Amino acid sequence: MRVCVFTEPHRGASYDDQLRFARRVEETGYEGFFRADHYRAMGDEPALPGPTDAWLTMAALARETSRIRLGTLVTSATFRPPGPLAVMVAQVDQMSGGRVELGIGAGWFEREHTAYGIPFPPVAERFDRLAEQLEVVTGLWRTPLGETYSFKGEHYQLLDAPALPKPVQRPGPPVIVGGRGPKRTPELAARYADEFNMPFKTVAETAAAYQRVREACQRTGRDASGRAPLVLSAGVVVAIGRTDAEAQRRAAPLHVKSALPPEDPVVGSPAQLVDRLGEFAAIGTTRVHLRLIDFDDLDHLELIAAEVLPQLDGTR
Repeated sequence: MRVCVFTEPHRGASYDDQLRFARRVEETGYEGFFRADHYRAMGDEPALPGPTDAWLTMAALARETSRIRLGTLVTSATFRPPGPLAVMVAQVDQMSGGRVELGIGAGWFEREHTAYGIPFPPVAERFDRLAEQLEVVTGLWRTPLGETYSFKGEHYQLLDAPALPKPVQRPGPPVIVGGRGPKRTPELAARYADEFNMPFKTVAETAAAYQRVREACQRTGRDASGRAPLVLSAGVVVAIGRTDAEAQRRAAPLHVKSALPPEDPVVGSPAQLVDRLGEFAAIGTTRVHLRLIDFDDLDHLELIAAEVLPQLDGTR
């Protein structure tokens, strides 16, 4: 089981907070540091000191770390046109020496769009745009050096793009597509992704999502294409403590009213987290993204590293 840390800076974190946390993620043996791509908190009150841009942050962290994987869960397709996004991610991949991953989704949180003047089309159009973005971004990365790339879609058109810069990872950084959608999400994952992620749901719900993705891989011919099988990953909200009181203290933010859908957190001891990860492994999960909330709580990070990671295969 490969274990990454997932964070939500829109809850309130400066770049320095994220840098300190990411460095400790690297030092304590996790595989990667991932962050959400949001421009405001989900609650009613804005979180200080305010938002930080996901890809600007990743560019800086690329130069301040040396081993961990870096990526987004997930970049909103509404925020950036696909051409500049492909340039941005490729450049950060170069800056990191080939450690970047692009998680990308259709976008869902309307309030951050209206807050910052970002268009928020209906859900069907957002998924149409996501499909075109996946085609464009991966197409630009895969275009042979010296050739150009053109694309004519309903929402995006590119003409003779030089398809530069090239990322270090070839044909491109791993692409993560995930979510709870029962139809278009599995199809997009099967066609374009290297990893499918089911965020923060029960083991049973995650298993059902994996089955939908496996069926989509069969329908689209991915299984017969020679491409590598999809990595199946899960997001897990955690509040772990040496005592029940410590775990409950860390779980307190989970009870704050939020726009997020219901989740299935692990609140308890390190042994309970090990057991839950074992249940995920049994349904085919090979990678987990543990959501840790408090950037100041380095002890939480270190506790899991010391008492959970050594009990899992392939974490170090």
